[in-house]
Order: sequence, then C-alpha cells, then structure tokens
Amino acid sequence: MREETRNMNTHTENKDKGFTLVELLIVIVILGILATVTVFAVRGITDQGEESACNADLKTLEVAAEAYMAQNGSYPASAQAMVDEGLLRSVSPNWTYAAPVAPAVTYTLTGVGNCAAPATTVAPTTTP
Repeated sequence: MREETRNMNTHTENKDKGFTLVELLIVIVILGILATVTVFAVRGITDQGEESACNADLKTLEVAAEAYMAQNGSYPASAQAMVDEGLLRSVSPNWTYAAPVAPAVTYTLTGVGNCAAPATTVAPTTTP
C-alpha cells in the first residue's frame, strides 16, 4: 500500500514541475507585441512634444522681436540684441533670426536642428 501511495505522489509531483516550451514561447510573443506597441506609442508622443517646443520657441522669438520694436522703434539687428534688452533669456538654439534689410519691415526666422523647416518671414504687428 505504501508503494502505491508513493507512486501516486511521484506522478503528481512530475505534473506540476513547470511550463512547457510552447507556453513560454506564447508568453514571449505576447510580451514582444506589447513592447512594440509601447515603443510606437511613445515615439508619437515624443514627436508631438518636439513640435510643440519648436512652435513655442518660435512664438517667443516673435513676441520678443515685437516688444523690441515697440521699445526701440525698429527691429533688432540680431537675436543677441533681444537678449541684451532683457526680452529673451538666451539666443535660441532652434531658430536663427535675420534682421530686416531696409526698406523691408519684415524679419526672418529659420528653423535649425529639430525645428528645421522652411524659413518663416514675419510681418510686423506694430508699425515703425
């Protein structure tokens, strides 16, 4: 009788040892699919964040140029002039500023790096 009980215990112990190779492969495939979905979702969020940062930086430069115009009666000769005037904290690494050449009353902002885009010519909102 003892031998018969031992055989039953051995049989149930072997059954609960672990996962089969097929079960492990299914779990690995599911994890791979989840990882792929997550990577593409995060990439889209990052792209939107960079675009928003570029647009905010562009708007900051436009406002600073207009404020300089309102204070001095002309557009600044460079982005550094806006920094010196206290209208910007620093020169933007994402946009270059091109001062207007007389008699033009527009200035040009050109995207650099992540903000690379066609040049934006800005018409003044204030009159000289």
